[in-house]
Amino acid sequence: MQVNRTLIASVGALALLLTACGDATTGTASPGATEATTETTTSTTSTTSKSKAPAPADDTPVSDVTAPGTELKVGDRAVVPFKYGTEKNGTIAITVTAIDQGANADLAAFGEKAKGITPFYIRVTVENVGGTDLSYSSLSLRALGADGKGTGVIISGDTKQCESETAKKDFTTVGAKYETCVLQGAREGAAVAAAGYANGDGYDKSPITWSK
Repeated sequence: MQVNRTLIASVGALALLLTACGDATTGTASPGATEATTETTTSTTSTTSKSKAPAPADDTPVSDVTAPGTELKVGDRAVVPFKYGTEKNGTIAITVTAIDQGANADLAAFGEKAKGITPFYIRVTVENVGGTDLSYSSLSLRALGADGKGTGVIISGDTKQCESETAKKDFTTVGAKYETCVLQGAREGAAVAAAGYANGDGYDKSPITWSK
């Protein structure tokens, strides 16, 4: 929510992961101290093949669901079954409205770990299609290069140019909407060609993509 995001930004608690040769380094930019750990990550690869659309947990017709592997353009709407946590299930519509390139200076709060990184801002509208209680849920998308693979940079947090939002308390009815921005990054000189949704049955192996 807005209050938490402002508080996090005020103490500099912004996380950045940079992948290199299959490894990633994660650190937290905070006043006077930087801490790093190492973990293994994998890239998500998009595909042009379509799979059968998964059945929603609510009354949304499966015919309305966008199949895994569907390739869309920015501005197009995808309908997907959605699960958040262990108790919340429903159907949402995702519309990627823009994929904007920022400047490295936008990542000043991330410190030295952001050197050589260009931020990209995936702007999204999320709609409750099934009318189930999906309050306070959030959405995850990934930036993809021209080859359909991840950019090699995983970054989380907010900037002034890209502030993430979660669903509000009233995101429980058909037609309820909210807008958010997903912060992503690429190494300097690399481009982001698309955004990918890879959560849920089928989509994890064959993401829906939105290209510019």
